[in-house]
Amino acid sequence: MQKPVRVVQYGIGPIGLESIRTVLSKEHTGRIKLVGAIDIDPAKVGRDVADLLHLSEPTGVVVSDDAAKVLSESNADVVLHTTSSFLGSMYRQLIDCAEAGCHVVSSTEELSYPYDRHPSIAEELDAVARQHGVSIIGTGVNPGYAMDALALMATGVCTQVHNVTVERVVDASKRRLPLQQKVGAGITEAEFAQKKATGKFGHIGLRESLLMVADGLGWPLSSVEESLEPVLADEKVDTPYLSVEKGQVAGIHHSIKGYVNGTCHLILDLKMYVGAKESFDSVTVDGVPPMKMKIADGIFGDTATIAALVNTVPLALSAKPGLHTVKDLPPVRAFATKLSEVKS
Repeated sequence: MQKPVRVVQYGIGPIGLESIRTVLSKEHTGRIKLVGAIDIDPAKVGRDVADLLHLSEPTGVVVSDDAAKVLSESNADVVLHTTSSFLGSMYRQLIDCAEAGCHVVSSTEELSYPYDRHPSIAEELDAVARQHGVSIIGTGVNPGYAMDALALMATGVCTQVHNVTVERVVDASKRRLPLQQKVGAGITEAEFAQKKATGKFGHIGLRESLLMVADGLGWPLSSVEESLEPVLADEKVDTPYLSVEKGQVAGIHHSIKGYVNGTCHLILDLKMYVGAKESFDSVTVDGVPPMKMKIADGIFGDTATIAALVNTVPLALSAKPGLHTVKDLPPVRAFATKLSEVKS
Protein backbone atom coordinates (compact mmCIF):
# COMPACT_ATOMS: atom_id res chain seq x y z
CA MET A 1 0.00 0.00 0.00
CA GLN A 2 1.31 3.43 -0.95
CA LYS A 3 2.37 5.54 2.00
CA PRO A 4 0.63 8.90 2.51
CA VAL A 5 2.46 12.05 1.49
CA ARG A 6 3.86 13.65 4.63
CA VAL A 7 3.15 17.39 4.71
CA VAL A 8 4.39 20.30 6.81
CA GLN A 9 2.46 23.56 6.82
CA TYR A 10 4.81 26.56 6.92
CA GLY A 11 2.91 29.75 7.81
CA ILE A 12 -0.42 29.66 9.63
CA GLY A 13 -2.27 32.81 8.62
CA PRO A 14 -5.84 32.56 7.26
CA ILE A 15 -4.73 30.63 4.16
CA GLY A 16 -2.29 28.39 6.02
CA LEU A 17 -4.89 27.56 8.66
CA GLU A 18 -7.42 26.50 6.03
CA SER A 19 -4.69 24.55 4.25
CA ILE A 20 -4.22 22.57 7.45
CA ARG A 21 -7.96 22.00 7.70
CA THR A 22 -8.02 20.71 4.13
CA VAL A 23 -5.10 18.34 4.63
CA LEU A 24 -6.66 16.97 7.83
CA SER A 25 -9.97 16.47 6.00
CA LYS A 26 -8.20 14.33 3.41
CA GLU A 27 -6.19 12.16 5.79
CA HIS A 28 -8.91 9.49 5.76
CA THR A 29 -8.04 8.78 2.10
CA GLY A 30 -4.66 7.48 3.19
CA ARG A 31 -2.92 9.66 0.58
CA ILE A 32 -1.81 12.64 2.65
CA LYS A 33 -0.88 13.32 6.28
CA LEU A 34 -0.04 16.46 8.27
CA VAL A 35 3.22 15.95 10.18
CA GLY A 36 4.28 19.47 11.15
CA ALA A 37 3.28 23.11 11.46
CA ILE A 38 5.53 26.18 11.54
CA ASP A 39 4.73 29.77 12.53
CA ILE A 40 6.37 32.56 14.53
CA ASP A 41 3.18 33.96 16.08
CA PRO A 42 3.50 33.56 19.89
CA ALA A 43 -0.27 33.14 20.10
CA LYS A 44 -0.02 29.97 18.00
CA VAL A 45 3.30 28.44 19.00
CA GLY A 46 2.94 25.45 21.30
CA ARG A 47 -0.70 24.82 20.45
CA ASP A 48 -2.12 21.77 18.71
CA VAL A 49 -3.47 22.78 15.30
CA ALA A 50 -6.80 21.30 16.35
CA ASP A 51 -7.04 24.05 18.95
CA LEU A 52 -6.52 26.72 16.28
CA LEU A 53 -9.20 25.11 14.12
CA HIS A 54 -11.60 24.57 17.05
CA LEU A 55 -11.64 20.82 16.48
CA SER A 56 -12.77 18.51 19.26
CA GLU A 57 -9.93 15.98 19.00
CA PRO A 58 -6.20 16.87 19.13
CA THR A 59 -4.10 15.95 16.11
CA GLY A 60 -0.75 15.66 17.85
CA VAL A 61 0.69 18.27 15.48
CA VAL A 62 1.88 21.22 17.56
CA VAL A 63 2.86 24.58 16.06
CA SER A 64 6.57 25.32 16.36
CA ASP A 65 8.63 28.44 15.67
CA ASP A 66 11.73 26.30 15.10
CA ALA A 67 11.54 25.65 11.37
CA ALA A 68 14.87 23.84 11.21
CA LYS A 69 13.79 21.38 13.89
CA VAL A 70 10.42 20.64 12.28
CA LEU A 71 11.98 20.18 8.85
CA SER A 72 14.68 17.85 10.18
CA GLU A 73 12.51 15.76 12.51
CA SER A 74 9.20 15.46 10.64
CA ASN A 75 10.55 13.41 7.73
CA ALA A 76 8.24 15.47 5.51
CA ASP A 77 7.91 14.97 1.77
CA VAL A 78 6.33 18.33 0.94
CA VAL A 79 6.09 21.74 2.57
CA LEU A 80 2.98 23.82 1.91
CA HIS A 81 4.33 27.34 2.25
CA THR A 82 2.13 30.40 2.91
CA THR A 83 4.11 33.18 4.59
CA SER A 84 4.49 36.17 2.25
CA SER A 85 3.64 37.62 -1.16
CA PHE A 86 7.17 38.94 -1.65
CA LEU A 87 9.97 36.58 -2.60
CA GLY A 88 12.87 38.84 -1.67
CA SER A 89 11.95 38.88 2.02
CA MET A 90 11.48 35.15 2.55
CA TYR A 91 13.25 33.08 -0.11
CA ARG A 92 15.65 31.73 2.52
CA GLN A 93 12.67 29.83 3.95
CA LEU A 94 12.34 28.02 0.61
CA ILE A 95 16.05 27.23 0.57
CA ASP A 96 15.86 25.81 4.09
CA CYS A 97 12.99 23.55 3.01
CA ALA A 98 14.85 22.34 -0.06
CA GLU A 99 18.05 21.71 1.91
CA ALA A 100 15.99 19.57 4.28
CA GLY A 101 14.97 17.42 1.29
CA CYS A 102 11.41 18.73 1.05
CA HIS A 103 9.54 19.66 -2.08
CA VAL A 104 7.89 23.07 -1.73
CA VAL A 105 4.50 24.29 -2.95
CA SER A 106 4.17 27.97 -2.10
CA SER A 107 1.47 30.64 -2.42
CA THR A 108 4.10 33.39 -2.68
CA GLU A 109 2.83 35.42 -5.63
CA GLU A 110 6.25 36.58 -6.80
CA LEU A 111 7.41 32.95 -6.90
CA SER A 112 4.82 32.10 -9.58
CA TYR A 113 7.15 33.48 -12.28
CA PRO A 114 10.24 34.90 -10.53
CA TYR A 115 12.61 35.16 -13.50
CA ASP A 116 11.86 38.80 -14.32
CA ARG A 117 11.57 40.43 -10.89
CA HIS A 118 14.09 38.24 -9.04
CA PRO A 119 16.39 36.54 -11.58
CA SER A 120 19.28 35.90 -9.17
CA ILE A 121 16.98 34.45 -6.51
CA ALA A 122 15.31 32.25 -9.13
CA GLU A 123 18.70 30.97 -10.23
CA GLU A 124 19.70 30.18 -6.65
CA LEU A 125 16.41 28.43 -5.86
CA ASP A 126 16.69 26.31 -8.99
CA ALA A 127 20.27 25.33 -8.17
CA VAL A 128 19.49 24.40 -4.56
CA ALA A 129 16.41 22.42 -5.57
CA ARG A 130 18.38 20.49 -8.18
CA GLN A 131 21.21 19.82 -5.74
CA HIS A 132 18.83 18.30 -3.20
CA GLY A 133 16.56 16.48 -5.68
CA VAL A 134 13.38 18.43 -4.95
CA SER A 135 11.02 20.78 -6.74
CA ILE A 136 9.93 24.32 -5.80
CA ILE A 137 6.65 25.60 -7.23
CA GLY A 138 4.72 28.83 -6.79
CA THR A 139 0.98 28.54 -7.33
CA GLY A 140 -2.45 29.63 -6.14
CA VAL A 141 -5.65 30.85 -7.72
CA ASN A 142 -4.17 34.10 -9.05
CA PRO A 143 -1.38 33.90 -9.99
CA GLY A 144 -1.25 30.20 -10.69
CA TYR A 145 -4.60 29.53 -12.33
CA ALA A 146 -7.27 32.12 -13.13
CA MET A 147 -5.25 34.60 -15.19
CA ASP A 148 -2.41 32.44 -16.50
CA ALA A 149 -2.78 28.63 -16.45
CA LEU A 150 -6.43 28.85 -17.49
CA ALA A 151 -5.57 31.23 -20.33
CA LEU A 152 -2.80 28.97 -21.60
CA MET A 153 -5.14 25.98 -21.41
CA ALA A 154 -7.71 27.86 -23.52
CA THR A 155 -5.18 28.21 -26.33
CA GLY A 156 -4.51 24.47 -26.40
CA VAL A 157 -7.09 23.83 -29.14
CA CYS A 158 -6.04 26.76 -31.33
CA THR A 159 -3.83 26.38 -34.41
CA GLN A 160 -3.15 30.13 -34.31
CA VAL A 161 -3.35 32.70 -31.53
CA HIS A 162 -3.40 36.43 -32.30
CA ASN A 163 -4.55 38.01 -29.04
CA VAL A 164 -5.47 36.90 -25.52
CA THR A 165 -7.61 38.88 -23.09
CA VAL A 166 -8.19 37.74 -19.51
CA GLU A 167 -10.69 39.52 -17.28
CA ARG A 168 -11.37 38.88 -13.62
CA VAL A 169 -13.98 40.67 -11.51
CA VAL A 170 -14.09 39.83 -7.80
CA ASP A 171 -16.58 40.99 -5.18
CA ALA A 172 -14.10 41.46 -2.35
CA SER A 173 -16.89 41.82 0.22
CA LYS A 174 -17.20 38.02 0.16
CA ARG A 175 -13.52 37.48 0.82
CA ARG A 176 -11.43 37.42 3.99
CA LEU A 177 -10.47 40.62 5.84
CA PRO A 178 -6.77 40.61 4.79
CA LEU A 179 -7.88 40.55 1.15
CA GLN A 180 -10.26 43.47 1.67
CA GLN A 181 -7.47 45.42 3.34
CA LYS A 182 -5.07 44.38 0.58
CA VAL A 183 -7.24 46.12 -2.05
CA GLY A 184 -7.66 49.23 0.11
CA ALA A 185 -11.34 48.90 0.97
CA GLY A 186 -12.37 51.86 3.15
CA ILE A 187 -9.36 54.11 2.60
CA THR A 188 -9.35 57.52 0.92
CA GLU A 189 -8.05 58.34 -2.58
CA ALA A 190 -5.09 60.13 -0.99
CA GLU A 191 -4.24 57.06 1.08
CA PHE A 192 -4.58 54.94 -2.06
CA ALA A 193 -2.04 57.13 -3.83
CA GLN A 194 0.38 56.79 -0.91
CA LYS A 195 0.08 53.01 -0.91
CA LYS A 196 0.45 52.86 -4.68
CA ALA A 197 3.69 54.85 -4.44
CA THR A 198 5.27 52.08 -2.33
CA GLY A 199 5.18 49.70 -5.29
CA LYS A 200 3.86 46.94 -3.01
CA PHE A 201 0.16 47.68 -3.34
CA GLY A 202 -2.45 46.28 -5.68
CA HIS A 203 -2.58 42.72 -6.88
CA ILE A 204 0.81 41.12 -6.45
CA GLY A 205 1.41 38.68 -9.28
CA LEU A 206 -0.33 40.30 -12.24
CA ARG A 207 2.97 40.99 -13.99
CA GLU A 208 4.06 37.43 -13.23
CA SER A 209 0.87 36.07 -14.85
CA LEU A 210 1.38 38.21 -17.96
CA LEU A 211 4.97 37.09 -18.40
CA MET A 212 4.04 33.46 -17.80
CA VAL A 213 1.37 33.53 -20.51
CA ALA A 214 3.69 35.31 -22.94
CA ASP A 215 6.46 32.81 -22.22
CA GLY A 216 4.07 29.90 -22.62
CA LEU A 217 2.98 31.18 -26.03
CA GLY A 218 6.52 31.97 -27.10
CA TRP A 219 5.78 35.68 -27.46
CA PRO A 220 8.85 37.90 -26.88
CA LEU A 221 7.34 41.01 -25.31
CA SER A 222 8.85 44.29 -26.48
CA SER A 223 7.17 46.29 -23.71
CA VAL A 224 4.69 46.07 -20.84
CA GLU A 225 2.18 48.71 -19.79
CA GLU A 226 0.62 48.53 -16.32
CA SER A 227 -1.99 50.67 -14.55
CA LEU A 228 -3.45 50.67 -11.05
CA GLU A 229 -6.43 52.85 -10.19
CA PRO A 230 -8.93 52.95 -7.31
CA VAL A 231 -12.52 51.84 -7.67
CA LEU A 232 -14.65 54.27 -5.68
CA ALA A 233 -17.84 53.19 -3.90
CA ASP A 234 -20.97 54.73 -5.43
CA GLU A 235 -22.92 53.77 -2.31
CA LYS A 236 -22.17 52.58 1.21
CA VAL A 237 -21.05 48.96 1.37
CA ASP A 238 -20.96 46.89 4.56
CA THR A 239 -18.98 43.67 4.77
CA PRO A 240 -18.68 41.29 7.74
CA TYR A 241 -15.40 43.04 8.58
CA LEU A 242 -15.64 46.72 7.62
CA SER A 243 -17.76 49.50 6.10
CA VAL A 244 -16.97 51.53 3.01
CA GLU A 245 -18.67 54.91 2.71
CA LYS A 246 -19.77 56.38 -0.61
CA GLY A 247 -16.77 58.01 -2.27
CA GLN A 248 -14.22 55.95 -0.38
CA VAL A 249 -12.02 53.38 -2.07
CA ALA A 250 -13.87 50.11 -2.61
CA GLY A 251 -10.95 48.32 -4.19
CA ILE A 252 -8.66 48.23 -7.20
CA HIS A 253 -8.73 48.19 -10.98
CA HIS A 254 -5.39 46.70 -11.95
CA SER A 255 -4.55 45.99 -15.56
CA ILE A 256 -1.47 45.09 -17.58
CA LYS A 257 -0.81 44.84 -21.30
CA GLY A 258 1.88 43.02 -23.21
CA TYR A 259 3.19 44.34 -26.53
CA VAL A 260 5.03 42.53 -29.30
CA ASN A 261 6.79 44.85 -31.75
CA GLY A 262 4.70 47.77 -30.53
CA THR A 263 1.32 46.03 -30.88
CA CYS A 264 -0.75 44.91 -27.88
CA HIS A 265 -1.47 41.20 -28.03
CA LEU A 266 -2.05 40.32 -24.38
CA ILE A 267 -4.32 42.01 -21.81
CA LEU A 268 -4.95 41.02 -18.19
CA ASP A 269 -7.61 43.11 -16.47
CA LEU A 270 -8.49 42.70 -12.79
CA LYS A 271 -11.21 44.49 -10.85
CA MET A 272 -11.34 43.51 -7.19
CA TYR A 273 -13.56 45.61 -4.94
CA VAL A 274 -16.29 45.35 -2.35
CA GLY A 275 -19.78 45.67 -3.77
CA ALA A 276 -19.08 44.37 -7.28
CA LYS A 277 -22.44 43.52 -8.83
CA GLU A 278 -21.13 40.54 -10.80
CA SER A 279 -18.13 38.33 -10.17
CA PHE A 280 -16.71 36.35 -13.07
CA ASP A 281 -13.57 35.07 -14.73
CA SER A 282 -13.24 35.15 -18.49
CA VAL A 283 -10.68 34.26 -21.14
CA THR A 284 -11.03 35.41 -24.74
CA VAL A 285 -8.66 34.07 -27.38
CA ASP A 286 -8.60 35.71 -30.77
CA GLY A 287 -7.36 32.74 -32.71
CA VAL A 288 -8.21 29.80 -34.94
CA PRO A 289 -10.65 28.70 -33.76
CA PRO A 290 -11.62 31.62 -31.50
CA MET A 291 -12.23 30.75 -27.87
CA LYS A 292 -14.37 32.54 -25.33
CA MET A 293 -15.02 31.16 -21.86
CA LYS A 294 -16.68 32.78 -18.88
CA ILE A 295 -16.96 31.33 -15.38
CA ALA A 296 -20.17 32.66 -13.87
CA ASP A 297 -19.83 33.95 -10.29
CA GLY A 298 -16.05 33.69 -10.66
CA ILE A 299 -13.57 31.42 -8.96
CA PHE A 300 -13.87 31.88 -5.19
CA GLY A 301 -10.30 32.75 -4.40
CA ASP A 302 -9.95 31.84 -0.72
CA THR A 303 -11.05 28.24 -1.25
CA ALA A 304 -9.42 27.95 -4.66
CA THR A 305 -6.03 29.09 -3.41
CA ILE A 306 -5.99 26.33 -0.82
CA ALA A 307 -7.15 23.78 -3.39
CA ALA A 308 -4.43 24.86 -5.80
CA LEU A 309 -1.79 24.38 -3.12
CA VAL A 310 -2.95 20.96 -1.93
CA ASN A 311 -3.73 19.68 -5.42
CA THR A 312 -0.23 20.60 -6.60
CA VAL A 313 1.35 18.27 -4.03
CA PRO A 314 1.45 15.18 -6.31
CA LEU A 315 2.72 17.29 -9.22
CA ALA A 316 5.58 18.55 -7.05
CA LEU A 317 6.48 14.99 -6.10
CA SER A 318 6.61 13.83 -9.72
CA ALA A 319 8.32 16.93 -11.17
CA LYS A 320 11.99 16.96 -12.08
CA PRO A 321 14.19 18.62 -9.45
CA GLY A 322 14.37 22.38 -9.80
CA LEU A 323 12.29 25.55 -9.78
CA HIS A 324 9.09 25.34 -11.80
CA THR A 325 6.06 27.42 -12.75
CA VAL A 326 2.60 25.98 -13.28
CA LYS A 327 3.07 26.20 -17.04
CA ASP A 328 5.89 23.66 -16.74
CA LEU A 329 3.67 21.05 -15.03
CA PRO A 330 0.72 18.89 -16.06
CA PRO A 331 -2.69 20.52 -15.47
CA VAL A 332 -3.58 20.57 -11.79
CA ARG A 333 -6.50 18.36 -10.73
CA ALA A 334 -8.18 17.35 -7.51
CA PHE A 335 -6.05 15.23 -5.19
CA ALA A 336 -6.98 12.86 -2.36
CA THR A 337 -10.73 12.98 -2.91
CA LYS A 338 -13.34 10.26 -2.60
CA LEU A 339 -16.80 10.30 -4.11
CA SER A 340 -19.55 10.77 -1.56
CA GLU A 341 -22.11 8.00 -1.36
CA VAL A 342 -24.66 8.54 -4.12
CA LYS A 343 -28.23 7.61 -3.38
CA SER A 344 -30.12 6.05 -6.26
